[in-house]
Amino acid sequence: MKLAAFDVGTNTVLMLAVEVGDDQYPRVLAELGRIARLGRGVDRTGALDPETSANTLATIEEFARRARELGVGKFDAVATSALRDAGDGDAFIVAVRERTGVELRVISGAEEAALSHLAVMRGLPIDPAGKLLIVDIGGGSTELIRAEPGRPLDLASLQLGSVRLTERMVRGDPPTAAEIAKLRETIDGTLAIAAWDFRPDAVVGIAGTVTTICAVSEGLDVDQLGSTHGRTIALSEVKRVRELFGAMPLTKRRNLPGLAEGRADVIFAGAMILECVLERFHAAAVTVSDQGVRWGLVWRAIGDA
Repeated sequence: MKLAAFDVGTNTVLMLAVEVGDDQYPRVLAELGRIARLGRGVDRTGALDPETSANTLATIEEFARRARELGVGKFDAVATSALRDAGDGDAFIVAVRERTGVELRVISGAEEAALSHLAVMRGLPIDPAGKLLIVDIGGGSTELIRAEPGRPLDLASLQLGSVRLTERMVRGDPPTAAEIAKLRETIDGTLAIAAWDFRPDAVVGIAGTVTTICAVSEGLDVDQLGSTHGRTIALSEVKRVRELFGAMPLTKRRNLPGLAEGRADVIFAGAMILECVLERFHAAAVTVSDQGVRWGLVWRAIGDA
């Protein structure tokens, strides 16, 4: 079986094409990603931006064409926060189907979290007997997954995302002290509403915000983001890198090794989310996972086959 899994998020489009043999293990044919910013302006207007919609549609078309060139015959494509929130999301889904032949479906925050959990458990050496917190920081939302032996997954989808918070609260370049304080207050307040009294044995961070923080911390290039998988970042280092982002104007931030152009304007808010989550749950460090929803889709397809 050859399968392509698409994760169409608020900030990025990710595609993973794999071939699954008799051993039921996926062999990567291609991994593609692009910052298309589908969710730009959705928090303010409730509608998709025509320019970023066109860019996202063209990206999905390009990635689907590449997958078909590799012989992929099965597609599983999901969209997350931006299309959950946009009033014209259905029209975009129709456009994707008509132009690319890919059936894109919007998933709930709970399903997004469950896919992320599956990806983490299959992609990292996690002790199943330990208490685990997974943090998936996206452009429009952040999913928290609490996994403990003997109890079902506890999932929280929070309206905290790097794009959403930047558009709402950050006007200064660099952010002002007042904006930083308001960001922290908003994040801490939203985390408090979740009311989780939980001290995890391990915290895993998924998606581009966490891989970017790790890459900048270690001086990696953008094309080395995949090598961050499995690395660990101390809370003190998350805070140092967040302060680095916050001290620089955008023109200088864009030149940091490991920071992709399309993420430079929203990375400060994303780093603040991660810092606040670690502090909230008394975690000294976070382990990086570069295998999120798209990998969860692949592992689920293998399990269902």
